[in-house]
Amino acid sequence: MHIHLHDQYQQAQTLIHGLDARVKVILTVLFILTVSLTPFGAFGAYIALFALIMATALLARIEPTYLLKRSVVALPFALAAITLPFTVPGQTLLTIPVFGGLTVSAEGVIRFVSILIKSWLSLQMAIILVTAFPAILWALRALRIPPPLIAIVSLMYRYLFVLFDEAMRLLRARAARSATQDGTRSGGSLAWRGQVAGRMAGSLMLRSFERSERIYNAMLARGYQGQLLGLEHGHLRSRDLVVAGIMVALLALILLLSRI
Repeated sequence: MHIHLHDQYQQAQTLIHGLDARVKVILTVLFILTVSLTPFGAFGAYIALFALIMATALLARIEPTYLLKRSVVALPFALAAITLPFTVPGQTLLTIPVFGGLTVSAEGVIRFVSILIKSWLSLQMAIILVTAFPAILWALRALRIPPPLIAIVSLMYRYLFVLFDEAMRLLRARAARSATQDGTRSGGSLAWRGQVAGRMAGSLMLRSFERSERIYNAMLARGYQGQLLGLEHGHLRSRDLVVAGIMVALLALILLLSRI
């Protein structure tokens, strides 16, 4: 297994790492809630929230470039709002001469860009949160999150790496069977490559189902009762409360100023 999202940051001794996991979970949820409540087009507030994220990353000794690269994964999902510039009424910016003429409104563009930025900012703070994933699972149990949900999240996080390794083995097998002469392009036509990719995806799905059955039976044989147990524990300290108070005050100030 050779994919690890946060191994280089899990054992750091910083103020952020030393916070109680329950405090980190609550503050992250409050941050995402603040981002969601910020009005569309409040770009000054977005800059302030981004600065808060960068300050948190520096306190946690997480490279900003690493954080930015990881958070780009949110942008394709936010493209689901791509229709907003064409459907939100408002001042017309331009007209596209297709389908009888599509109008792009300024309000729609602002709303679409705001959704992209909000998704991006929220994921950045969530990435900082999961630098100690076992502690986060303990915090979710301590906050009385339903055990089935915690089990789903923990198993999903654990076996994403297993599925990645399985996919890498399939890619290596394909490469070993796709030898070509020097200077020639491998893979054949686009239709052929698509067919091979589809068969690989199907094979990966079947292997995943089979492995999940074996893993579940093995867990039942070892006394699994619906939740994964751990040795994590925590105690609230005055430092946790001070950091939480400062963070809540900053988020409340940013939200208030954005609405003024």
